[in-house]
Order: sequence, then structure tokens, then C-alpha cells
Amino acid sequence: MWWIYALLSALFAALTAVLAKVGIQGVNTDLATAIRTVVIVLVAWGITFWRGGLDTLPALSRQNWLFLILSGLATGFSWIFYFKALQLGKVSQVAPVDKLSVAIAIILSVVFLGEVLTWKAAVGAALIIAGTLVLIV
Repeated sequence: MWWIYALLSALFAALTAVLAKVGIQGVNTDLATAIRTVVIVLVAWGITFWRGGLDTLPALSRQNWLFLILSGLATGFSWIFYFKALQLGKVSQVAPVDKLSVAIAIILSVVFLGEVLTWKAAVGAALIIAGTLVLIV
């Protein structure tokens, strides 16, 4: 079932790139990121409330808070740089380069989380890196 959610994530990420490119025309990219963030905050808290996720809020540990906050900061920086890149470049160039994050995530998962690097993951990461190089050269 995880792969269905992953495919939906990819679909919506692709829509994000196309919709954002149109939406940021003539707009300060920091403002665009702030508007997008407000929408995401409202949707995320709405879903959390609707599905009963607030009940588990008191159970969060310091580690949960720390790493969720750090993840949020990383997401924020990613969005700021992504919108600036979209404003300056073509979606067909920016979106694939942004997906280099997949290969980087594989490497970081091995280094920091101790995940096993399978030959499939290694080949996939290498192909993503090669494809990114083809698009930016």
C-alpha cells in the first residue's frame, strides 16, 4: 500500500511544480512560499483534527519535537530554493534536478540511519544522478 501513497505524492509533487510556475509569475518567491505554507498548515491541521490525530499530541517526546522541527526547517528551505529555481528556470529542468533529493536521501539513509544499500537502490540512485547530470549539462 505504501507505493500507492508514494505515487500519489509524486503526482501531487508534479502538479506542484506546474501550478507553482504559473503562480509565481511576477511574485516575490518568499511571499509565494509563505502563501503556500499557510495553505499547507490549514490543510494539515484540518486533516489532523478530522482524523483524530490531536489525541496523540501529548505523547510526543523531545526527540520527536526536535526532529520534526528540524524536518520542518529543511522543508521550508527546500521550498524557498525550489520556488526561486522555478522562477529562474524551466519546470522541465528544475523538477528533475529537485528529484536528485531521492538519490541524496538514499545516501543519507545509509550513512545516518544504517539502512542497507541494496544493489537496486544503488543502481536507482546512480541512474537518478546520471539523469540529473544529463538535464543540467
